Amino acid sequence: MNKNLQSILNKYGSLKEPFFFTISYDLSQFYIKPLEELPSDIKFEINEKISSKLSHKESLVKTPISFDKYKKSFETLQNHIKEGNSYILNLTAKTRIETKFSLDEIYEKANAKYKLKFFDKFVCFSPEKFVEIKKNKIATYPMKGTIDSSIENASAKILGNIKEMAEHTMVVDLLRNDLGIVANKIKVEKFRYIDKINAGDKKLLQVSSKISGQLDENWHAKIGDILTALLPAGSITGTPKKKTVEILKENENYDRGFYTGIFGVYDGNSLNSCVMIRFIEKDEEGNLYYKSGGGITCDSNVEDEYKELIDKVYLPF
Repeated sequence: MNKNLQSILNKYGSLKEPFFFTISYDLSQFYIKPLEELPSDIKFEINEKISSKLSHKESLVKTPISFDKYKKSFETLQNHIKEGNSYILNLTAKTRIETKFSLDEIYEKANAKYKLKFFDKFVCFSPEKFVEIKKNKIATYPMKGTIDSSIENASAKILGNIKEMAEHTMVVDLLRNDLGIVANKIKVEKFRYIDKINAGDKKLLQVSSKISGQLDENWHAKIGDILTALLPAGSITGTPKKKTVEILKENENYDRGFYTGIFGVYDGNSLNSCVMIRFIEKDEEGNLYYKSGGGITCDSNVEDEYKELIDKVYLPF
């Protein structure tokens, strides 16, 4: 646990000072700044009512991890599942991409609920809310399960898929337990509802649930305690969380950094945040890498999971 991160968040919350925050996957890096002091080269937008309509298609040149390399990691995770070390693990990788657009242009054109351009380092256009706090009520929205909407009866197929049901249920159970650490009266308000997501040259259906709980009146002064207790997000790690994070660190062969971390805003009254998926990062040489992944269970098929990892590499224009 990062005590410095915790104390800074608690301080701004206790003062009811509106602020922006972003926190890396492993909580080792963070950036917190009062909204009135936010630099112009950090841009963000939260727009939860967006159209799923695609205006035009933009292609990307993708150079993903090789299937053999991915398969090796996949098989290692399957062995861990068989040994009872984990039940679901969110395996991710980075894909080299080429596009005619700059990070600024991608940010401006992206159609997403949550958008962030962080200096000239990365851009994120996430569909996945992390936690929202309003009037002492906290809610989280785990997203787990993806299908191409062009597949016949796509909605019925993903909702009726036993593997997808098991995967989603495990994540919902994990998030219920996580919320129980910081809140009372935990309940699943919506279980497995579908969102339509722009995915470049196609639309994806993604399955989410809503879980909520009640916080104490003085939650503002405990924002740091709340967020650090819930991080990293269960939907992009797995269960049991601590052991799963260790296994993923050994097998992903790259540093996630801010990818699958969170960003959000506290306005003095409420808090809204997202999980940073759909993420493009620029390295020191100017190369662009798109980081993506998906949940692995005992029923997962390696070819399908590899395809999903690549399908999630897109520009949401």
